[in-house]
Amino acid sequence: MNKLFTLALVALLISLPMSASARVKTGQTQKGLASYYHDSLNGNRTASGEIYNKRMRTAAHKSLPLGTKVRVTKLSTGKSIVVKINDRGPFVKGRIIDLSRRAARDLGIIKRGVAKVKVEVLSVPKRKRR
Repeated sequence: MNKLFTLALVALLISLPMSASARVKTGQTQKGLASYYHDSLNGNRTASGEIYNKRMRTAAHKSLPLGTKVRVTKLSTGKSIVVKINDRGPFVKGRIIDLSRRAARDLGIIKRGVAKVKVEVLSVPKRKRR
Protein backbone atom coordinates (compact mmCIF):
# COMPACT_ATOMS: atom_id res chain seq x y z
CA MET A 1 0.00 0.00 0.00
CA ASN A 2 2.82 2.43 0.85
CA LYS A 3 4.47 1.84 -2.55
CA LEU A 4 1.18 2.57 -4.35
CA PHE A 5 0.75 5.82 -2.38
CA THR A 6 4.32 6.86 -3.25
CA LEU A 7 3.78 6.18 -6.96
CA ALA A 8 0.53 8.16 -6.94
CA LEU A 9 2.21 11.07 -5.18
CA VAL A 10 5.11 11.09 -7.67
CA ALA A 11 2.66 11.03 -10.59
CA LEU A 12 0.75 13.96 -9.10
CA LEU A 13 3.90 16.02 -8.52
CA ILE A 14 5.14 15.38 -12.06
CA SER A 15 1.83 16.50 -13.54
CA LEU A 16 1.53 19.72 -11.47
CA PRO A 17 3.73 22.01 -13.60
CA MET A 18 1.90 21.01 -16.79
CA SER A 19 -1.56 21.37 -15.30
CA ALA A 20 -0.68 24.73 -13.73
CA SER A 21 0.40 26.16 -17.09
CA ALA A 22 -2.61 24.59 -18.80
CA ARG A 23 -4.86 26.70 -16.56
CA VAL A 24 -3.42 29.96 -17.89
CA LYS A 25 -5.82 31.39 -20.46
CA THR A 26 -5.52 34.17 -22.98
CA GLY A 27 -7.13 37.32 -21.57
CA GLN A 28 -6.35 36.50 -17.93
CA THR A 29 -5.30 39.61 -16.00
CA GLN A 30 -3.45 40.45 -12.81
CA LYS A 31 -2.86 43.82 -11.13
CA GLY A 32 0.05 44.77 -8.91
CA LEU A 33 3.45 46.41 -8.87
CA ALA A 34 6.02 46.17 -11.64
CA SER A 35 9.72 46.76 -11.11
CA TYR A 36 12.72 46.23 -13.36
CA TYR A 37 16.00 44.34 -13.44
CA HIS A 38 19.18 46.04 -12.30
CA ASP A 39 21.67 46.64 -15.13
CA SER A 40 24.23 44.41 -13.38
CA LEU A 41 22.12 41.36 -14.34
CA ASN A 42 22.65 42.00 -18.07
CA GLY A 43 24.28 38.92 -19.59
CA ASN A 44 23.09 36.47 -16.91
CA ARG A 45 21.20 33.33 -17.89
CA THR A 46 17.43 33.42 -17.29
CA ALA A 47 15.16 30.57 -16.18
CA SER A 48 14.29 29.90 -19.84
CA GLY A 49 17.97 29.40 -20.65
CA GLU A 50 18.17 32.64 -22.63
CA ILE A 51 20.74 35.28 -21.78
CA TYR A 52 19.16 38.38 -20.21
CA ASN A 53 19.53 41.35 -22.55
CA LYS A 54 18.47 44.66 -21.03
CA ARG A 55 17.72 45.97 -24.55
CA MET A 56 14.99 43.40 -25.24
CA ARG A 57 11.35 43.57 -24.10
CA THR A 58 11.32 40.65 -21.67
CA ALA A 59 10.15 40.07 -18.11
CA ALA A 60 10.15 37.77 -15.12
CA HIS A 61 6.94 36.38 -13.60
CA LYS A 62 6.54 33.93 -10.72
CA SER A 63 4.12 31.50 -12.33
CA LEU A 64 3.26 32.25 -15.98
CA PRO A 65 4.74 29.68 -18.37
CA LEU A 66 8.05 30.70 -19.89
CA GLY A 67 7.47 32.03 -23.40
CA THR A 68 4.10 33.60 -22.51
CA LYS A 69 3.47 36.98 -24.16
CA VAL A 70 1.78 39.57 -21.95
CA ARG A 71 0.61 43.15 -22.29
CA VAL A 72 1.75 45.30 -19.36
CA THR A 73 -0.27 48.49 -18.88
CA LYS A 74 0.81 51.28 -16.54
CA LEU A 75 -2.42 52.11 -14.71
CA SER A 76 -1.67 55.79 -14.11
CA THR A 77 -1.10 56.57 -17.81
CA GLY A 78 -2.75 53.78 -19.80
CA LYS A 79 0.53 53.23 -21.67
CA SER A 80 1.15 49.58 -22.54
CA ILE A 81 3.87 47.36 -23.95
CA VAL A 82 4.15 43.68 -24.89
CA VAL A 83 6.84 41.52 -23.31
CA LYS A 84 7.83 37.85 -23.32
CA ILE A 85 8.17 36.02 -20.00
CA ASN A 86 11.61 34.40 -19.96
CA ASP A 87 12.54 34.36 -16.27
CA ARG A 88 11.19 33.78 -12.76
CA GLY A 89 10.59 36.49 -10.19
CA PRO A 90 10.19 39.06 -8.80
CA PHE A 91 10.89 37.84 -5.31
CA VAL A 92 9.88 41.03 -3.51
CA LYS A 93 6.54 41.04 -1.69
CA GLY A 94 3.79 42.85 -3.58
CA ARG A 95 5.52 42.84 -6.96
CA ILE A 96 4.06 40.77 -9.78
CA ILE A 97 6.46 41.34 -12.68
CA ASP A 98 10.08 42.37 -13.23
CA LEU A 99 10.67 44.12 -16.55
CA SER A 100 13.83 44.41 -18.59
CA ARG A 101 15.38 47.87 -18.68
CA ARG A 102 14.05 48.50 -22.21
CA ALA A 103 10.52 47.46 -21.24
CA ALA A 104 10.65 49.64 -18.11
CA ARG A 105 11.92 52.60 -20.12
CA ASP A 106 9.24 52.16 -22.80
CA LEU A 107 6.57 51.96 -20.10
CA GLY A 108 7.96 55.03 -18.30
CA ILE A 109 8.88 53.53 -14.93
CA ILE A 110 12.65 54.07 -14.84
CA LYS A 111 12.51 57.25 -12.74
CA ARG A 112 10.31 55.85 -9.91
CA GLY A 113 11.52 52.26 -10.22
CA VAL A 114 8.08 50.73 -9.67
CA ALA A 115 4.57 51.32 -10.98
CA LYS A 116 1.09 49.90 -10.58
CA VAL A 117 0.31 47.81 -13.65
CA LYS A 118 -2.14 45.39 -15.18
CA VAL A 119 -0.66 42.28 -16.80
CA GLU A 120 -2.83 40.64 -19.48
CA VAL A 121 -1.98 37.26 -21.03
CA LEU A 122 -1.90 37.54 -24.83
CA SER A 123 -0.56 34.11 -25.75
CA VAL A 124 0.67 30.98 -24.01
CA PRO A 125 3.24 28.71 -25.68
CA LYS A 126 2.04 25.30 -26.74
CA ARG A 127 3.08 22.50 -24.41
CA LYS A 128 5.85 20.29 -25.72
CA ARG A 129 4.90 16.66 -25.98
CA ARG A 130 7.08 14.21 -24.12
